[in-house]
Amino acid sequence: MLVVSNTSPISYLVVTQNIDLLPRLFECIFVPETVRDELASLKAPPAVHQWIASPPSWLTIHPTATQPDSDLLKLDAGECVAILLAESLKADLILLDDLAARRLAADRGLSLTGVLGILDRAASENWIDFAVAIERLQQTNFRTSTTIVQTLLQKHAQSTNF
Repeated sequence: MLVVSNTSPISYLVVTQNIDLLPRLFECIFVPETVRDELASLKAPPAVHQWIASPPSWLTIHPTATQPDSDLLKLDAGECVAILLAESLKADLILLDDLAARRLAADRGLSLTGVLGILDRAASENWIDFAVAIERLQQTNFRTSTTIVQTLLQKHAQSTNF
């Protein structure tokens, strides 16, 4: 499966100590150079700086040569180039959390998921305790619908067989 990621899913998974889920779920992740640069930015959390300083073998950093169209220019640079890379590689999936980026990616025919989708899949495989993962995520600046979180917490409330 060919998967491209934006900055935020990787960053939140590093900070919540769930980054090991990506290679378990997808084997290899492609990120544009801009995403790598955002992960290494002074604005990123220290744990993310440390992680990207020695990227794992399953992370492939890819140059992006395609020029964005006007719709993509409305997005953050990382989201813009991640969508371009996903399109150019004909990716099976793109990892995005920002609502505007998700809507635009879906409009362009890309299959997508975000941090909650990754945690949901991992909890369905009994790899993580979903409630603990959500508690860690809620200690960050991650924002999402309370209804979605509550629905997923109820879904995984019975699944505590690790």
